[in-house]
Amino acid sequence: MKGRRAAVALGGPLLAAGAVAFAFAQTPARPAASAAPVVTTLTIFAGATEGLWRSRDWGGSWERVQGAQGGAAPSGAVRSIHPLGPRVYVGAERQVLVSDDFGETWTAVSVPGLVLAVLPSRYPQADSTLFVGTTEGLLKSPDAGRSFDRPVLAGIPVSRLEWPGPALVVATGRGVMVSLDGGASFTGSGTGLPEGDVLSIAPSAFFAADPALFAGTVADGVFRSRDGGKTWSPAGLDGQRVGDLVWLGPFLYAATGAGVQRSQDMGHTWVTLADGLEGRPVYRLLFPLAPSSGAEIFAATDQGVWRSADGGLHWQRSGLNGRFVLSLGTFPPPTPALRGKKKG
Repeated sequence: MKGRRAAVALGGPLLAAGAVAFAFAQTPARPAASAAPVVTTLTIFAGATEGLWRSRDWGGSWERVQGAQGGAAPSGAVRSIHPLGPRVYVGAERQVLVSDDFGETWTAVSVPGLVLAVLPSRYPQADSTLFVGTTEGLLKSPDAGRSFDRPVLAGIPVSRLEWPGPALVVATGRGVMVSLDGGASFTGSGTGLPEGDVLSIAPSAFFAADPALFAGTVADGVFRSRDGGKTWSPAGLDGQRVGDLVWLGPFLYAATGAGVQRSQDMGHTWVTLADGLEGRPVYRLLFPLAPSSGAEIFAATDQGVWRSADGGLHWQRSGLNGRFVLSLGTFPPPTPALRGKKKG
C-alpha cells in the first residue's frame, strides 16, 4: 500500500521453536539500599527514551529509577513495563530487567534485538513463563527470564503480545499471528489485514469462547476480526497510526496521532477525546483501575504524561514535561474483598 511507513526492518525466515534453551549474560542486582516504601495503589511507571521513571503519588511527581548502590537499572529506551507486585518486568533497549522488590533493585538479562514487549503468564505464582517480543523475533523463557529457548518468528519484529489463553496472540511486522501451543508454532496473518506492521492488538476478554480481536496498524487504522485472526475487516480510523488499543466493555480506545479516540460500536464510528491534550499524538494508554473502572486514564506522549479522570473527556498534564514517553505501567489493582452474607 502506498505511503506505508515501515516501523522496523523486516527479514529472516519463519522458524519453529527449538528445544534447546540458552541463557544470556546477566547483570546481578546489588543489595537494596533504604528507600521510601512503595504504595502499589499509587505507583505509576513511565518508560521514556532515556530510562524508567516512577511516580509514587499517582502522577503528581516523578523520580528516575536508578537501581540500588550502582546496580543494574533500566536505561535507554524503555518500551515495555509489566508490574505484578512485587515482581516488575521491564524491556529496555536490548535487555529484559526483572525486579523482585517493587522496582528497587534489578537483574538485567541481555537478549538479541531491541525489546518491544514483555508478557508474563496471567498466573505467575503457578506458571513462570515469560514471553518477550523483540525486533529479532519472539523469545520464551520457562523460568521468569533467567533463560530463554531459541527464538521463534526469527527475523520478524514482535511489537505487542496478548495471552488470553489458551491462544497467544502477537502483533508483528507481518501482521497478527496466533499460537495455540504456547508459542511453539504460529498461524500466519489472516486475509483482509494490510501487509506490514501491526502495532497494537486488543482481544476479547472471553477470547476462547468469543475470538473477537482488534488490530491497530502503522498507517491504515484499525481492523477487526471475529474469528481469531483468520479474516479481517476495516474498523475505522483510516490512514492513521494506531499505537495502542484498549478494549473495556463496550468501549474501544485507540492511541493515535490525533490523540485518544473511542468507539462504542465495535469500530463502526469513533469520537476524538482530545480536550486538554494540546494536540499531542498519543503513543500508549494506561487504565490503572481496569477492568473495574475505565474513568482513570494515563496517556504517553512525546511531551510527557497526561491524565484524565473522566474516561478521556478532559485531560491535564501529569508530569515528565518535554520527555518522549514510550510506555506506561502500574501494579494490578487490589482484588476486592468478598463479603459473605450473615446467617440468620
